[in-house]
Amino acid sequence: MIQAARRAALGVVALALAAAACTGDDAPATSLPATGTADRTATATPSAASTPAPTPTAEATVTASPTATASPTPARTATPEPTPTEQPVEESPQLPVTVTDADGNEIVIEDVSRLVVLNGSITEIVFALGLGDHVVGADITSIYPPEAQDLPKVGVQIALSAEGVIALQPTLVIGTTFAGPPEVIEQIRGTGIPVLIIPDYNTLEAIEEKITRIGTALGVPRRGERLAAQSVASIKEAIATAETSDAAPRVAFLYLRGAHTQLIGGDGAGATSLIEAAGGIDVGVEAGVRGFTAITPEALVTANPDVFLVITTGLESVGGIDGLLEIPGMAQTTAGRNRAVVDFDAQYLLGFGPRSGAALAELIDAIHP
Repeated sequence: MIQAARRAALGVVALALAAAACTGDDAPATSLPATGTADRTATATPSAASTPAPTPTAEATVTASPTATASPTPARTATPEPTPTEQPVEESPQLPVTVTDADGNEIVIEDVSRLVVLNGSITEIVFALGLGDHVVGADITSIYPPEAQDLPKVGVQIALSAEGVIALQPTLVIGTTFAGPPEVIEQIRGTGIPVLIIPDYNTLEAIEEKITRIGTALGVPRRGERLAAQSVASIKEAIATAETSDAAPRVAFLYLRGAHTQLIGGDGAGATSLIEAAGGIDVGVEAGVRGFTAITPEALVTANPDVFLVITTGLESVGGIDGLLEIPGMAQTTAGRNRAVVDFDAQYLLGFGPRSGAALAELIDAIHP
């Protein structure tokens, strides 16, 4: 029952976020805005520039001091150890493959030339694996990379159109356990189109499995392993930065959609692993919240967060920081008094994919002023 309630709450959020994406509210900006405003806000947008560039390694030069005499002994040349070489990635998908879906069913995948993707995070990974030109349709949460916005859309992942998917003549449909409703998925399967449903991976710890699972399903396992390794390395680098701080800011993850939808997230809401990896405390989890629950002034004041973490479109829907602080209880917290509000694009923050290391690094910078 808890799992079902959690999934239902997250489904409501996914639908609202997707609706915002459909209107263009979540479209990625072309560059990151400057930080350090008077209101201590940080806006993170999904751009290629968000990914930190690798730090160049300085070469150490050793100069030998001259000796008084040099014995004419023969030089001993050490045999260098063979340098390990990385296995080359696939030039094209190696198929067929047999994979297991979220329900334990075996799915045989023979052709990935025409993909319909039912989740924005999976779309981002497919493009990062070099298979973007195989995608012929996607749901409306697929807004990154920018070229994904031009794909034919088949509805939002929890309210799909079977006819729209089938009309694209896909050789594979791939989505998460949020894809539905169930009768639509079965209708698509009934036509003989392979449908692969994978778990909804919504933690930093699950990114490696998520990417490698998708890479394997698409016939490019080595590409998946390489992308997963790069993604994990960027996350570890960010975490190492967070560990240099002794502070443990208290963070409240809020879901806002105008005057009528104001929720606080907790266990299973999606942001906990990010907050904790950034060296923060998720006050929703601390208060025992599962999924999302309505904000009450009393509970908010008791939790007393140092920082509000919000989705950019949600913050805009309540009128920015000024509007947020008009919600009962907000202004009475430490975060409210300091106007400490950090907003991120939804897909960038909660996509849990190749850009998560960059998003985490920006979150760390934002909550450790």
